[in-house]
Amino acid sequence: MEELQNVNVMSPTRGHFLSKALGLPSVPMACTYIGMILFSTYWQKFTKPLELKKILLVYNMTCSVLSLYTAGLFLNGLRSATSIFQKEPISELQSAFFIYWLLKNMELLDTVFMILRHKKRQISFLHVYHHCSMLILSDLTYHYYPWPAIAPFLAFNSIIHVFLYFYYGQSALNPIQRPAWKQRMTQMQILQFLVDLILAAWGYAFHGFCIYSLFYGFTMLSLFSNFYYKAFIKKKST
Repeated sequence: MEELQNVNVMSPTRGHFLSKALGLPSVPMACTYIGMILFSTYWQKFTKPLELKKILLVYNMTCSVLSLYTAGLFLNGLRSATSIFQKEPISELQSAFFIYWLLKNMELLDTVFMILRHKKRQISFLHVYHHCSMLILSDLTYHYYPWPAIAPFLAFNSIIHVFLYFYYGQSALNPIQRPAWKQRMTQMQILQFLVDLILAAWGYAFHGFCIYSLFYGFTMLSLFSNFYYKAFIKKKST
């Protein structure tokens, strides 16, 4: 990796996955994020909910556009790869990994806005786990594993986020009459994690992928499937 110029890496890719993750710049950010959530209960006791309709509209539409741009960078960069399972960095993907990492930092504002609006119920375990894990994993891939093998996962995630933040933007525009395709949006997310899990399993079996990718894919698929069941199946039957 050292011989590849213009690719920012903190060290060679040798070493244990978890030891690298613990030394990332995003770990203190993740700890601060969790602390903010824990403190939010006290914050809401002494404050009134804020009306952030215009801010939410601009924020969500910006995230949607940036997600589209990031997906384009990943897909364009993959054209220079020898394989989607290639585990060597290429300079064409450098900016995609960097912007994706910055975007995951920016998306922590989702939770900040929920706290300011006193929407504590929306800050579920799934919400916190998803934001924290993606913050750290995006940091990890940018600094240590900016590989074409990682790019398809992040490109697919970025594409899903184009629609996800567009949905949130439309909801902010008209909170009373939200878009009717929330269920379809959740189905798309579940499909994303199912495809990710299959790709990770194939990579683990035949291309030496890290087993952590299988574990993470399984947790995300399970959590989103559980959310879908409670929100759309169980709710209809009661």
